[in-house]
Amino acid sequence: MIELSHLSARYHKRSRYVLQDVSFAIEDAQVGVLLGPNGAGKSTLLKCILGLMPYEGEIFIDGNPCSKMSKTERSRMIAYVPQNLSFSASTVFDAVMLGRLPHFGFVPDEEDHFIVIKTLDEMGLGEMALRNVTELSGGERQKVAIARALAQEAKILVLDEPTSNLDIAAETGIAKMVKNLAKQRGFTSILSMHDLNLALSIGDRFAFLKDGSLCGWGGNELMNEGMIADVFGIKASRVQIDSHDFIVYGGKDE
Repeated sequence: MIELSHLSARYHKRSRYVLQDVSFAIEDAQVGVLLGPNGAGKSTLLKCILGLMPYEGEIFIDGNPCSKMSKTERSRMIAYVPQNLSFSASTVFDAVMLGRLPHFGFVPDEEDHFIVIKTLDEMGLGEMALRNVTELSGGERQKVAIARALAQEAKILVLDEPTSNLDIAAETGIAKMVKNLAKQRGFTSILSMHDLNLALSIGDRFAFLKDGSLCGWGGNELMNEGMIADVFGIKASRVQIDSHDFIVYGGKDE
């Protein structure tokens, strides 16, 4: 479980706040989705969780304040899949082994190898273990990045727009995979994204951000015409087709 309590952040002591008094909690096995236009504060919030920038307020993981954790402790608790993936020329196996770095010194042991092999099999990457990761497709590299995060065995999985730059089939597959893994492994996922329909299909809890402030937090009942108009400035309707809900866009809100 991760809890944000009155979280505020700014890049310099005298600059304006880019995140203001944000509070919410995401339980174990839940997927929390950050939604909002560019500049709303989504990336800043994720940076705070990762300990990449100073903040006011507190972040708790299973009731333990992150401000009291060392960098090593925090890295063991939180795994990160960035928006822009960067891999050096290595095998898929070695790329995923990097997720074990917070747990070993200079050389991985038998347990580290076992966890990486298990994770590769779980992600359907076992047959690719010896392939060069730089030669894989975008969707395959994204799966490797998620596998690397899972090998870390963290309590919290943070993903920054994990489906950006992927085709429709790949982004749908990755999104569903994140949801299924959260349920199976019981960790907490928090991710940012722009696609409201994809968010609606995988999210358990939703945080709507605008101008650094939290406009709404809750279940999928928040994904309604009023919230979308307020946060994004567009008209939209929520419709149901074959028992599935969809957001239909209707243009800019006047």
